[in-house]
Amino acid sequence: MKNKNIMYKILVSGLILLGTGCTNLDETVYDKVVAEDTKFTKDDLNSIVAPAYNSFRQIYADWDAAFNLYEDSSDLMVTPQRNGIGWGDYYITMHQHTYEAPLPHAEGNWFYLFNGVNNVNKAIFQIEQIPDLENKEAIFQELRALRAIYYYLLLDNFRNVPIVTKYDFPKGYLPTQNTGKEVYDFVESELKTALPYLSEKTDGSTYGKITKWAVKMTLAKLYLNAEVYIGTPKWDEALAQADDVIKNGGFSLCTNYLDNFKIKNETSPEEILSIPFDQIKAPGTSWPFRTLAAPSQATYELAGGPWNGTGGIPQFIDTYDPDDQRLKDCWLGGKQFTSKGEPIMVNGTQFEYINYMTDVNGCEPNEGFRMVKYEIGTGEVAQSSNDVPFYRLTDAMMIKAECLLRTGDAAGAAAIVTQIRQRNFKNTNPAKATVTGAKLLGGSVYKYGTYKAGVITNYEGGDDIKYGGFLDELAWEFVGEAHRKQDLIRFGVFSTKSWFSNKANPDGAFRAILPIPQVQLERNSNLKQNPGYLP
Repeated sequence: MKNKNIMYKILVSGLILLGTGCTNLDETVYDKVVAEDTKFTKDDLNSIVAPAYNSFRQIYADWDAAFNLYEDSSDLMVTPQRNGIGWGDYYITMHQHTYEAPLPHAEGNWFYLFNGVNNVNKAIFQIEQIPDLENKEAIFQELRALRAIYYYLLLDNFRNVPIVTKYDFPKGYLPTQNTGKEVYDFVESELKTALPYLSEKTDGSTYGKITKWAVKMTLAKLYLNAEVYIGTPKWDEALAQADDVIKNGGFSLCTNYLDNFKIKNETSPEEILSIPFDQIKAPGTSWPFRTLAAPSQATYELAGGPWNGTGGIPQFIDTYDPDDQRLKDCWLGGKQFTSKGEPIMVNGTQFEYINYMTDVNGCEPNEGFRMVKYEIGTGEVAQSSNDVPFYRLTDAMMIKAECLLRTGDAAGAAAIVTQIRQRNFKNTNPAKATVTGAKLLGGSVYKYGTYKAGVITNYEGGDDIKYGGFLDELAWEFVGEAHRKQDLIRFGVFSTKSWFSNKANPDGAFRAILPIPQVQLERNSNLKQNPGYLP
């Protein structure tokens, strides 16, 4: 296990760590919050705080959690029915934006996020009982900021959710539902209140923990999407928060793009808030197994056969400039070889990933490039040790660039995007790193339209997308980092464009907000279904 300072120390303090896989989500969280008579001391602090942070791993990477939600619903990746293998099913529903309640992605994210909220509330409740604890208010504010980040994700996905800030409720308590505006105001207030108490350090002592800079990044994200959340744009506010992180946080770009995604990436100067993972003691991510086909076991000497699920949508893969290093950094394509360099043969033919998909209801095992952005370790057993960069410096820079673009400074935005692109073209064609404001203001190069067997029908293109050039840059930089659903919604593309077998449906724009899980509606009469969904 990597030496991850305080964050990792609390992860292994005798707690049952949160795992991955198919989780039983039948239990609602807030109907079992009860007072406890246990007495705590300052020696219990780490074990009290640990579950609140452990939840972050589950929220991001568990089955149908944030990572899958933001990617499965996007124009970048798809999990089709694999001939002779499986998958498809509700992943197709998510891809096609035809989902209703119940929906596993909604059920999973609701459960994981409220489990995180409950763990924070429990930690605060228990810490309140510890006498003579130094810096108690700072600890409270750190936990409240962590809870606010969980609520930011609830706002992003569900809008209208209960705000629960206590743990010592009687058994059977049913919270009332708050509006999206109330949740937005709560997140903003909690984050701003916590700021003066949080550490500004960026050394090992704060790795994986909520700092001033993590809070400012969340505020920047909140303001960046404010027009979506509350109908009021807040570009200047988003710019101010991101700019402070850039200028005063002490972060810097990695020399190489993939340094952010290595197995041992805890020393990356670019990462602002990381979620620590370890395949043995802090498991949670299983992406290589979810995406790779079984023959790739021989390439990476994996301990088991991969499951052959998600692949890159060919229309997106085709958007890359061939000189952009991120194409090879992020995607595995072409003829495949063993770890010793020998051809991988399947039925007498060398196995090859092709940038082609037949149909969402039936793809061959080799169809679609596979995302390999996160370094794959030799001997992995369906768990990875790569820490997830939940926020990194390029995120802050792109927020600043977008705000400049939307407020009239296209040249300033282009200068930032060019700086980010330079590391991705330095070894191929440095001149291509430079972009212009006009390019960012213009349309997308994505060839939108329905795709089947290599043919795009009802061609829609992307020329008409405002700031489409910038939307492309977001895809190339952040694919596989659980950004895309949010970006598509903010740029007005989520329900207005077609890709692969997802068809444009402006009448289905309500699906930008997930349905309240049916099981929660049945167990809490105070909850009402989000608009547009069947009651």
